[in-house]
Amino acid sequence: MAPRKPATAFTAVSDLGAAGSSPAHLAANLERLIVAEIRTSVMIWGPPGIGKSSVVAQVAAAQGLELIDLRLSQLAPTDLRGLPVAADGVARWYPPEFLPQSGKGVLLLDEINMAPPTMQGIAQQLILDRRVGNYVVPREWFIWAAGNRAEDRASVFEMPAPLANRFIHFDVQADFASWKQHALRSDVHEAIIAFLAFRPTLLHHLDESRPAWPSPRSWVMASQLHGAGMSVASAVGLPAAAEFAAYLEVYGHLPDLDAICQGRVNPAFPTEPSARFAVVIGLAIRATTPDTMRHALIWIAEQAPAEWQSAFLMDLVRRARELGHGSALATSIRETPALRDRVAEFRDLLLG
Repeated sequence: MAPRKPATAFTAVSDLGAAGSSPAHLAANLERLIVAEIRTSVMIWGPPGIGKSSVVAQVAAAQGLELIDLRLSQLAPTDLRGLPVAADGVARWYPPEFLPQSGKGVLLLDEINMAPPTMQGIAQQLILDRRVGNYVVPREWFIWAAGNRAEDRASVFEMPAPLANRFIHFDVQADFASWKQHALRSDVHEAIIAFLAFRPTLLHHLDESRPAWPSPRSWVMASQLHGAGMSVASAVGLPAAAEFAAYLEVYGHLPDLDAICQGRVNPAFPTEPSARFAVVIGLAIRATTPDTMRHALIWIAEQAPAEWQSAFLMDLVRRARELGHGSALATSIRETPALRDRVAEFRDLLLG
C-alpha cells in the first residue's frame, strides 16, 4: 500500500463564503442543489464527529430521496466495481447489489479520502463518468462525497487534482446553534444542551492524546450515558466530563421548571450565568403545549433580562413551529405586555 500523503490545498476550503460554515448552512446548500436539480458531484469537508453524513441523511429524508451511504475506506475495489464473470467468451463486470438501479436518491461516498488510491480511482469513475464497468448511475441520483481534512489528524490520502476539480466543495465546521436545533428536536438530555450552551467551545475539541474527546457525535453518546446514570467520560473524555460534573452541581439547584410551565410558581430568575443557560434551555424543552408556552413566556418576560428573553424566544419559536403551535405562540407574545412591542422582532421566525 502506498504511503499516505498530506492532504493538499483542496482540503483547505475555508474561504468558500456561501459554500462554507455551519451544518445548517450545509443542509440549506444541499437542499438548493436538489431543488435546482444540480447533479454535479459534491465534496463535503469537515472534522470527524460533526455530523456530515447525518446532515446528508436528514436532507435526503426531507426531500423524499433514498440514501445509500458507502464507507469507501472499508471497501475493496472489487466491492465497488463488481466481479468479472465469463459469458460467451467475454468477461462482463457484474455490479454490486448495493449500488442504485432505479428511483431517486443520494449516493454518498463517505470517507473518500481515507480510501487507498486504487479505491479512489474506482470512485473517480463514478464521479466523473457516473459509471463504472457496465454499471451506470441512474439519472435521478445525486453523487455526493465526504471526508476529513489532514489538519484533523485523520489518516487521509491526497485527493488527485483532476478528481478534486470535478467537485463542488463545501466546508463545514462544528456549530453550536445548528447542533442545538437538532438536539432540541431529539432526545438529547437537556443538561447536556444547557452545559454546551454555557461552554460552546467544548462542542468539538479534538484531543489527539485521548481516545475519547468532545464532538457533536460524542455528546449525543454522552447524553445516553448521562440518562442511564453513568459518567460521560468514556464518550467525551475526562476533562470535558469533569466540567460537566461541576455544572451538574448548579443544575441541581434550578427553580422548578415544570411548575413554572404550569404557572404555579413565580421564582426570581437565576443570577449565575450557567444556571441562566440551564433555565432557558430547560423551559424551551418543557414548554410543548400552547398553555405551557404561555406560562413560560410570561415568567421569562417578567423575570429575565432582555438578552435572556431573546435567547428563550429564539428556541421557543422554533419549538412552537415544529410542534404546530406557531399561531398560538404569536398570540401569546402579542398578549404579553412586556413582549408586545417586540413582536416584529420575531415575526420572521414565527412566519418562516
